[in-house]
Amino acid sequence: MKRFIILAMAVLPLLTACKEERQSEGEKYKIFTVEPIDQTLTSNYTATLRGRQFVEVRPQVSGIITEIRIDEGDVVHKGQTLFIIDQVPYKAALETAVANVRSAEAKLATAQLSAESKEALFKEQVVSEFDLQTAKNDLAEAQAALALAKAQEINARNDLSYTEVKSPVDGVASMIPYRVGALVNSSIAEPLVTVSDDSEVYAYISMSENQILDLLQQYGSLQKAKELMPEVELLLSNGKPYAQRGKIDAISGTVDEGTGAVSLRATFPNPDGLLRNGGSGSVVVPTVYKNSLVIPQSATYELQNRIFVWKVVDGKTKSAPVTVYKYNDGQNYIVLSGLTAGDMIVAEGAGLLREGIAVDIEQSTTQPNDSAL
Repeated sequence: MKRFIILAMAVLPLLTACKEERQSEGEKYKIFTVEPIDQTLTSNYTATLRGRQFVEVRPQVSGIITEIRIDEGDVVHKGQTLFIIDQVPYKAALETAVANVRSAEAKLATAQLSAESKEALFKEQVVSEFDLQTAKNDLAEAQAALALAKAQEINARNDLSYTEVKSPVDGVASMIPYRVGALVNSSIAEPLVTVSDDSEVYAYISMSENQILDLLQQYGSLQKAKELMPEVELLLSNGKPYAQRGKIDAISGTVDEGTGAVSLRATFPNPDGLLRNGGSGSVVVPTVYKNSLVIPQSATYELQNRIFVWKVVDGKTKSAPVTVYKYNDGQNYIVLSGLTAGDMIVAEGAGLLREGIAVDIEQSTTQPNDSAL
C-alpha cells in the first residue's frame, strides 16, 4: 500500500506538467481568414404563369352553334376556323342588303337623269328654278340612300363572316364549355374557348417596396436593374427546376396600395410546351454582391440582439461585434462592418468559446474554400 501511494505521488507531477504544456501550446480550432469575394444570394418568390398571349374567343354575333371544328387542347393557328354559328339568317340579311344596293343604284340613276333633264329645261326657261332645285335634292337623296345601302351591305357581310369564329393567335385551345346547338352571343359569361400562345411564358412575381428600393439603390434605376440583373431560375409546382432559365424584363412602375407590393415579370422560353398558362411555381432570383466580406454563420453568436465573432489576435480569441447585411442565404453572412480583409476568425463553435483562449494558428488555419461558403 505504501508503494502504491509513493508511485501515485511520483506520477502526479508528471501529469500536471503535461496538462500545462498542452495549454501553453494552444487549442486547435478551425480558423477562417476573411477575404473579399463575390457572393450570390438567392430569394424565392411565388409565381403565376401566363402565356405570352392569352385570348378569350367570344362570338361577335348571336346564334346557334352548328359546328365545332377543333377538339379541346388542340394546337390551333391564327386565322383557323374554330366554330360555325348558324349562317342562314345572316346570308338572308346579306342578300337583302345586296338587293337594297341595287335598288338604290337604280333610283340614283333615275334621279341623275331627272336632274340633267331639269337642268336642260331650266336653261330653255321651260321649268322654274324651284323644279331644278327639287331635282337636285332628289339626286342628293338618292346618292345618300345608295351610300346607306352599301354600308348596310358591308355590315351584313361582316356579320356573315363573324359566323365563322376564327383564332386570333397561334396557341393551344382550352376546354370548350359549349356544344353544337348552344345559343351564344357576344355577352356570354364564358368564352367559347381560350387560346394561349405558350411559346414563351411569363412568370409574374411580387416584391415588397423595400426590396424594390434595394434594387434601385444597387443598380441605379429600374431600367438598369432589368438590363443588369442575372438570369433567374424557375422551380415547378412539383419542386423540380425548369431546364430553361429566364430573364426579368418588366418591373411595374407603381406600388399596389393594398398590398404594398410591386409586380415583376420574368420571361421563360417554352420550346417543349412544359409550361402552361395558369400554372404556378417559384422564381429564384439571384443577387450578386461584388467584393463582399462573407463569413459562415457558424462563426457567429448573438448576444443582446447583436452578432459577434471571435477574432484571433496575437494567437488568442477576442470578441468583436459585426454588422451584417439584412438578407442571407441561411449559411453565410455578408459583413458590412466590424471586420476587414485579412482578419482571422474562429470558423466553428463560436458559442462555446470565451475571451483569451490560445489558438494554434499554424495547425488549424483553413483557406476560405474549405469553409461553409
